[in-house]
Amino acid sequence: MSNENAASAATEPLALTAALASFDALWSPRIVARVNDYDVRVAKVAGEHVWHVHKDTDEFFLVLDGALHIALRDSDSDSDSERSVTLEQGAVFVVPRGVWHLPRSSGGASILLFEPSGTSTVGDAHDVVPGHVDVTTGHALGA
Repeated sequence: MSNENAASAATEPLALTAALASFDALWSPRIVARVNDYDVRVAKVAGEHVWHVHKDTDEFFLVLDGALHIALRDSDSDSDSERSVTLEQGAVFVVPRGVWHLPRSSGGASILLFEPSGTSTVGDAHDVVPGHVDVTTGHALGA
């Protein structure tokens, strides 16, 4: 199923807990809805993702369960300073476009992402992608 068909208009409510229970893959988001030209994705995460940047779009994170840490590095600054934010269950955070970031979760987490359809999980530029990170623009739920 293509991403075009993955999130057609909802005809029934969808429980995010059921959506998350339908797959086990880590760092491999599933598209649960489409809002205008944006995907609403859920993912299970554990360990580290990869340093990456989305040059033209912000990235919205909502932690549904567990905790997520996001290291941030502004490549446009003279100092290339790095900081980190911690998102506990129920917390939201937006990584601004152009900011390099590295999501990670030592204990595992379930997250909801909101970003333009077709946005790659590893952004427009990234470090070497480890084998446990799925390079995708999102999978259909049930795929």
